Amino acid sequence: MSKIKAVIFDMDGVLIDAKDWHYEALNQALNLFGYNISRYDHLVTFDGLPTRKKLEMLSIEKGLPKGLHKFINYMKQIYTMEHVYMKCKPMFHHQYALAKLKNEGYGLALASNSVRITIDMMMEKADLVKYLDFTLSNQDVVKPKPDPEIYQTAIKRFGYNPDECLIIEDNQNGIKAALASGANLLKVQTVYDVTYQNIKNRINEIEGAKSYIGVR
Repeated sequence: MSKIKAVIFDMDGVLIDAKDWHYEALNQALNLFGYNISRYDHLVTFDGLPTRKKLEMLSIEKGLPKGLHKFINYMKQIYTMEHVYMKCKPMFHHQYALAKLKNEGYGLALASNSVRITIDMMMEKADLVKYLDFTLSNQDVVKPKPDPEIYQTAIKRFGYNPDECLIIEDNQNGIKAALASGANLLKVQTVYDVTYQNIKNRINEIEGAKSYIGVR
């Protein structure tokens, strides 16, 4: 019977309440050229996608010139960092959950569609770096979520089988990636659902189900 040995976290909407920051930063960059996206579209269509993918979609849907992608992406990252610097702070229930899981021997990692510099600053500002074995950004893979590559890479780095890992995700693109990787999934609605008890309950549920199947 396989037991859960590692927990892999998404970042935005899971460990960091940053969806509004990304929305605001992207619109700040797009507004420089007279473009914008609605909050509804950002949550329903673009949620969890890397900026470069969002810009590709905007070129198709709204005629955003592709020649502007590089500059808009650059400005979006600058604006995002400003939001992170001003707004990102530790959340005790996350610190407690990761500290307890780490102490119990679980491997802990983060796998995000964000760029490396954003991940590093968010994890530092949230005071979670010390609990993580490693982090993966969209720059560490060829295909971002919803492709499972980033989760497959994390699982391989741990050296575990997919069914020995639990992935925590909040949006549809991340959920697709998690399920396609073959790992177990804990779906959360907000950052406030990412608690030690909720994670342990899901681990116990998975291991209990496997135990029951084994008895049969």
